[in-house]
Amino acid sequence: MSRIGKNPVAIPAGVQAALAGQVLNVTGGKGKLSLAISADVTATIADGHITIAPKDESKQARAMWGTTRALVNNMVTGVSAGFTRTLEINGVGYRAAVQGRNLNLQLGYSHDIAYPIPENIQIACERPTLIAISGADKQRVGQVAAEIRAYRPPEPYKGKGIKYVDEVIRRKEGKKK
Repeated sequence: MSRIGKNPVAIPAGVQAALAGQVLNVTGGKGKLSLAISADVTATIADGHITIAPKDESKQARAMWGTTRALVNNMVTGVSAGFTRTLEINGVGYRAAVQGRNLNLQLGYSHDIAYPIPENIQIACERPTLIAISGADKQRVGQVAAEIRAYRPPEPYKGKGIKYVDEVIRRKEGKKK
């Protein structure tokens, strides 16, 4: 069984953490995030570290111990360094461009898709076939990347569609004569 909850989360320079009741607020250069701490665990801030501990030995408390520690670590990492997901577009005529607060996607449909960029999320297109999504909240960055990928997931025969850069598409052989 994992004991990730035992490791304290170090607070780097330039990041402030404050605990108000059961709400943890973390502020840094990339933004501000808050987390409602579960009633099964306690959080303490001391000596530049955030420590999470279970209130009792119940199964729920032990499960929330590691989960809460991972969420706090993601918050601290997000406000200090941020998170980035990169998508790659494969296909003839498939491309993306950022115009204002919209991401315009041309994915082989009869119409262009205008995806509104959410608050606190930055999207950049270095090339027309590469989309970089970045932000402080790891969950929101991943959710935006998944929503964009869902417009045209990669297909197994030619590999056309939107995929994560580190994703491997299992290819199929196709018809034979």
